[in-house]
Formats: sequence, structure tokens, C-alpha cells
Amino acid sequence: MRKMIVSVAGAVALAVPTLAVPTLAAAQPTGEQLFNDNCAACHQKTGVGVKGAFPALAADKFVTGPAPQVTATVLVGRGGMPAFKSELSDDQLAAIVSYVRSAWGNKAAPVSAADVAATRSRASALAQPAGLQAH
Repeated sequence: MRKMIVSVAGAVALAVPTLAVPTLAAAQPTGEQLFNDNCAACHQKTGVGVKGAFPALAADKFVTGPAPQVTATVLVGRGGMPAFKSELSDDQLAAIVSYVRSAWGNKAAPVSAADVAATRSRASALAQPAGLQAH
């Protein structure tokens, strides 16, 4: 039998816990993860929706159409859909919209955070009440 000798320095090194530093990838969820957390309850993970209640996103011409319209819908909601403008950042919304536009066989260009910010700005300007004007 061999005897194991552990030095005091080695024992101390083993006793000190190492701290895990989160990586950038772990800190930022993917578009799919964000979709699953925020949208899948209604639109389903498969993007097929619930007939008569929540529209399908898979193979949907609106989803693959002009990105500003899709982005504005996610920002301000529509029908029974909630608005996500206060809940999610431009980066998060861009990830979700880009995911939806490329998942389940959809083939549309991704959306950047700058695109979302521009749409957010336009949507905010449209929502502002008009001031009184003199006749």
C-alpha cells in the first residue's frame, strides 16, 4: 500500500472554494429562451398557437413581413396580447423577434436592438397625446 502525503499548503488550497464567474453567454438568454419564458404560454413552443385564441407564428406572413410591424406589435401588444415595452430591453426584444422570424421554418431577416429602439421611439411618439392647437 502506498501512503498519501498531503502538504498543509495543498490542504489549504483544497479548502478554499472557487468562485464561479458567469460567462457572457450565461448572462444573456437566447431568443428561444426569452420566447419560451415570455411568449410560449400563448403561442406554444412550436409556434403553432392555440386555434381561436392565440395566433400561430409559424409560417405566418405577418411575422415574416416588415420587421417594424412585428416589432411594434411585440412592444405595444395587440388584441389580448400584452405589451412588452416596459418588460423587456431592446436587446431582449430583438432576440425574441429575430428568433420568431427564423424559427419553425420562417425565413426572415433578424432584427437588431437598434431596430427595436427606433420602432420603440416611433411607437412612443405616436402614443403621445396631441397638444391643443389654436384654430
